[in-house]
Amino acid sequence: MAIELTRNFCIIAHIDHGKTTLSDRLLECTGTIHEREKQDQLLDSMDLERERGITIKAHPVTMRYTSKSGETYQLNLLDTPGHVDFAYEVSRSLAACEGSLLVVDAAQGVEAQTVANVHLAHKQGLTIVPIINKIDLPNADVASVHRQLEEILAIPSEEAIEASAKVGIGIEEILEAIVKRIPPPQKPADETLRALVFDSVFDIYRGVVGYVRVVSGTMEANHAITLMNNNARYEIKEVGVFTPKMLVQPKLNPGDVGYFIANIKTTADIKIGDTITDQRHPASESLPGFQEVHPMVFSGIYPINTGDFEHLKAAIGKLRLNDAAFVYQPESSVALGFGFRCGFLGLLHMEIIQERLRREYNMDIIATSPSVVYEVLTTNGGKLLIDNPAHLPNPSMIQEIREPVVRAYVLCPNENIGDILQLILEKRGQMEHTESLDTRRVMLHCELPLNEILVDFNDKIKSITRGYGSMDYEHAGYRPAKLVKLDLLVNGEPVDAFSTIVHKDRAEARGRQLAAKLKEVIPRQLYQVAIQAA
Repeated sequence: MAIELTRNFCIIAHIDHGKTTLSDRLLECTGTIHEREKQDQLLDSMDLERERGITIKAHPVTMRYTSKSGETYQLNLLDTPGHVDFAYEVSRSLAACEGSLLVVDAAQGVEAQTVANVHLAHKQGLTIVPIINKIDLPNADVASVHRQLEEILAIPSEEAIEASAKVGIGIEEILEAIVKRIPPPQKPADETLRALVFDSVFDIYRGVVGYVRVVSGTMEANHAITLMNNNARYEIKEVGVFTPKMLVQPKLNPGDVGYFIANIKTTADIKIGDTITDQRHPASESLPGFQEVHPMVFSGIYPINTGDFEHLKAAIGKLRLNDAAFVYQPESSVALGFGFRCGFLGLLHMEIIQERLRREYNMDIIATSPSVVYEVLTTNGGKLLIDNPAHLPNPSMIQEIREPVVRAYVLCPNENIGDILQLILEKRGQMEHTESLDTRRVMLHCELPLNEILVDFNDKIKSITRGYGSMDYEHAGYRPAKLVKLDLLVNGEPVDAFSTIVHKDRAEARGRQLAAKLKEVIPRQLYQVAIQAA
């Protein structure tokens, strides 16, 4: 198919605003799936994704659409994860597109995540097609959403398409808008192969299946390729497209979105955002935007029954095959025995991995409280990255400790501003500015230490605002802070698993809290056991 007739697009939306339902409708309207294959949330293949209503792994799909003008177009829909933990994956999926459908719930309006994702789409220079979804709801307030699109996101409201994916209103109009408004992929300047890897999954029988968007040149079976980031060489065994199922093709042309298989052993060998090129005629430079993904949150995972260590090791190894952003290394603790120190992109990512261990592998696990990566500048001029409080050097060696901070957007109803500001100050946050969204809601921009929002920040926002608040954040580098290590001692012996790094002003309160909790947890003994925090 000619490159002028190809359209690559994605759908961005807040959780539960109807992104997945809309993609199901598009697949039906273009005849990509038949009635008997229908099942809701077609592109979300994990049970957890269906249950939490979130998309974790992104599945692309290719559709054929004959427009009113009679031309037949090839539409490639890239499903993106919407959560901030997967922001880099989202940015790579967006880089593989030329346009994006922005779905906003007619009853709920613009949410924190919508704002964060629109920023990402603007950064990639995408054409945005706004869609106001769920207009069939009795409490839909379409006029207010039109106003929010203009005021908050600076998107002209006359461009918005009013639709209901559930009932099927406006779907034709959306398909026409994709064809008319979203530009086709750029014509390549030369024939050199360059393709962007925007995701990969692990298949037990065939190794890694890489998802690619071809920018220039062609990919076909038996071609020798190089990954430009680590110079690894492979030979392509098979290429194809998704009609949600994999369909083998003779080759992938410029502008195409599809998959390739090349005997790659684990997803860690092929990095998201990497560029594929031809071994014989390599490209001079890789596609822009590649970053190494670094875990931001760490937690220890231990089996409750020490005999299960080998099972846990196998289970964690399998999860790692499919999720290169998840890292782990074995560690042992005097209190908890053998386990693993695991690194995650963020809180949701951590919850999902722990949940999958419990659910898919029936593991009983203990997870230690999450911690972040600190930068420690030593007195001799060195710089250390510390993800485990036990590895902190002697205080006399430390010049300063820096902690990661995030830039957060918090959306809340007007009457809760006071309580939310109080919460942000309690969490050592700094307010930057506020803007009012409509007559009822405000958006607060603030900076907070990542460490402070790890445990209960989102829950507290939800409880203060009775569920009407939402928040999203992006990483904003490191800042110096007065931090100290807090140890818990049982009978005078420090227990390494309970050590944490806390702010100096909070150390006493946090220590008392932990000691009181430990007192309840430890079974009664025949003699006195001293529990102290230091």
